[in-house]
Amino acid sequence: MNSEKLRELQSPLKSKYKENPEEAIVTLSSIGKIGDGVTCKVDTGKAMVEAGLHPATGGDGMAACSGDMLLDALVACAGVTLNAVATAIEVDLGSNTEIRAEGDLDFRGTLGVDKEAPVGFKEIRLTFHLDTNASEEQIASLIKLTERYCVVFQTLNTKPGLVTKHEVVG
Repeated sequence: MNSEKLRELQSPLKSKYKENPEEAIVTLSSIGKIGDGVTCKVDTGKAMVEAGLHPATGGDGMAACSGDMLLDALVACAGVTLNAVATAIEVDLGSNTEIRAEGDLDFRGTLGVDKEAPVGFKEIRLTFHLDTNASEEQIASLIKLTERYCVVFQTLNTKPGLVTKHEVVG
């Protein structure tokens, strides 16, 4: 895809959202069902993923770890955003461009071993390995715009409100 084709695809959407801001609000959702052992089956819309305990918390490593899935979502979103931004600003990225996310967890918090240990990632590092001949100025713009428009990056960075609810169904 080139920048002209991307603008052609997005221009009517941008116009519609400017005229009717409420149409830009879309609720995304995910549903999981408790599986065998200590697992949860999540239908991603493309494939069924079975998430389970990380080996550091007693899992056997056969099920996906939700922490890994969070990093996967960040990499996927950052990669798509990077590619879209590069297309829009006409920066060529080669096929060796790679996006990597790493995060540090202290499983003492997750397992309740140490109440002072945090539950969740202490730090997440997102690294772009760019296969490009772009100038430093273009690269700086590419990264800045990718950070600005990556939904998962911004969600993690700005900490949205989070509400839990429950229903008893049986």
